[in-house]
Parts: sequence; C-alpha cells; structure tokens
Amino acid sequence: MINTGVFDYINVLEKAADGAWKRNEVIANNIANIDTPDYKRQDISFQAELQHALKASKYTSLDTKVRDLNDRNRLSHIEPRQYTDYANYSYRLDGNNVDVDNENVELASNQIVYQAIVQSINSEFTEIKTAIGK
Repeated sequence: MINTGVFDYINVLEKAADGAWKRNEVIANNIANIDTPDYKRQDISFQAELQHALKASKYTSLDTKVRDLNDRNRLSHIEPRQYTDYANYSYRLDGNNVDVDNENVELASNQIVYQAIVQSINSEFTEIKTAIGK
C-alpha cells in the first residue's frame, strides 16, 4: 500500500482486486470438489465489507471516504473473509452442495469484476502519468 493521497483510490482498488482474485480461487476450488462427498461450497465475503466501510457516513463524499480509509489505516483491516455455505441445500445423496452451473456463472461474473478493477487501476495510473506530463 502506498501512503500518499495520490494513490488513495489505487489502494482501495488493489484491495478489491485481491478480494476478487481470492474469490476466483475459492470458486475454482468448489468446481474442483464437485465430486467430493459431503463437500460444502465456499465463498468470499469482501464486497459487502468494503461497501460497509465506504458507507460509514452517507453525507460524506466518496473522495473523503476513500481518504479516511487510507489515512486511518482502516483499509488494511478489510480482508476477504472465506465462509462455508451450509445454507445452500444439497439435493444430492452424497451431501455435496456444489452446483457446477451456478459456480461457472459465479466464476464468469467474478472474472468480469476482476477485469473491471484492473482496468480502473490502469486508468488511475494513466491519469497520474498525464498529470505528471509523461
């Protein structure tokens, strides 16, 4: 993490990219365990935690919220949280609750999110380079 105001959005986007990458790994693990008896699908809770941190005050601008996350070092405490989905009922006799079609849709959706985050990071660096004049 870079500790200067210029990189506040990049720091937040970096955290979001880490969360999306971790979610890709977890979804891929679910697909790999499609035939494992009693395996329960897992997922990552990150977007909700980041949203909660950014909605700390609804009367504050996004710039101020992002700056506060960086200045108060709260960003370093927001981590992807892996959880097991016991509520997703299994219709299979072996107790496995992974639906390969659903996992593939989640994986494709998450990859789009990851690509959008990377594009946003690239845009932030392009703006910085433009401001510097290079």
